[in-house]
Amino acid sequence: MAKAIQSIRGMHDILPSDTPAWRHLEETARQVLEAYGYSEIRMPVVEQTDLFARSIGEVTDIVEKEMYSFEDRNGDSLTLRPEGTAGCVRAGIEHGLLHNQQQRLWYAGPMFRHERPQKGRYRQFHQIGVETFGIEGPDIDAELILISARLWRELGLDGLRLEINSLGSSEARAAYREHLVRHFQAHEDRLDEDSRRRLHGNPMRILDSKNPDLRELIAAAPTLTDHLDQASREHFEGLQRSLTAAGIAFTVNPRLVRGLDYYGRTVFEWITDELGAQGTVCAGGRYDGLVEQLGGRATTAAGFALGMERLLALLETRGLKTAAAAPHAYVIAAGDAAELAALELAEQLRDAGLKVVGNCGGGGFKAQMKRADRSGAVLALMLGEEEIASGSVTIKYLRDAERPQATVPRDTLPETIRQHLS
Repeated sequence: MAKAIQSIRGMHDILPSDTPAWRHLEETARQVLEAYGYSEIRMPVVEQTDLFARSIGEVTDIVEKEMYSFEDRNGDSLTLRPEGTAGCVRAGIEHGLLHNQQQRLWYAGPMFRHERPQKGRYRQFHQIGVETFGIEGPDIDAELILISARLWRELGLDGLRLEINSLGSSEARAAYREHLVRHFQAHEDRLDEDSRRRLHGNPMRILDSKNPDLRELIAAAPTLTDHLDQASREHFEGLQRSLTAAGIAFTVNPRLVRGLDYYGRTVFEWITDELGAQGTVCAGGRYDGLVEQLGGRATTAAGFALGMERLLALLETRGLKTAAAAPHAYVIAAGDAAELAALELAEQLRDAGLKVVGNCGGGGFKAQMKRADRSGAVLALMLGEEEIASGSVTIKYLRDAERPQATVPRDTLPETIRQHLS
């Protein structure tokens, strides 16, 4: 026997027992975003490699180590998208959606990064992304955070911690970068290999290091908050006033820098302590320079992405995982003559808005009853020669053993089923 082929490491099947929870999360997010006036956009999962090198930054783990890139038959370098923002910006520029316009967009789907698989971190993972364009003030930053906070409420999640920071303007970051480089150069012998590599390419990423041996050195580094330009400081103060007025609790974390080069000014993360090392379930911020960087006209922009696997893991930890809805009925055909009548009955009940499983594959009465029970259906609807002759259906209550089965007229069956379900 040939060896069975298995899924790729870090890329998982989503089984029928789990898809109801995925659909619930997707539909809840859709409803929340539509309530704020956001429109869905769908982009390809494959883009030109240069799109991500130019947007995410060449001196990042994603571009250097984690992207799934390959040459197609034309010799072009293509990449499975590691995140959604760059593709959304590319689509907006290509289709003329951004210049002199305000756009509120969202998308959902798989992303790909060649990482070491662990709980909450996979090679194929799924995100819901939200992007806004052409809105400059801190009010849109606050709106993005309010959207995420409302989503937590709709999902029944509490206890998530919001951290915010400002990365300032590109000029402020350049000046801060010099102070940061001097600090880490003075202690270069204490830096790990990744941090030494980042020291002259992207020193702010050292602040995001998870190496516990660097914790003390990072804590002693100068903070960007002390080097903010006036406009960024006022923007950040405006965001804090808006969040306070809306009753959203937050902590200013001066070490929060995010892992993508395109961020500037506001950055934020929603964090849980219940998922171990992968505690960030939602993150985002402003990226005002990205549209111009990718070939469009200068356009202000902000957004966030939430990790669906992590949110679903948190919901399961809290006992909030959504189960599949049971079928209302399973139709059993007792005898060959009843099979066509059972098929017709099932269609009529579906026309009436009921969820009905029909017996397929034949089998005796006992075998069909076992299938009915395994289907999870609330009722078994039995059709035999007597029922066909009298225009009736016999109902067996599969989830209520105390209730005797009953025979009811076929034309009243939909209403009878609804009464039982209510």
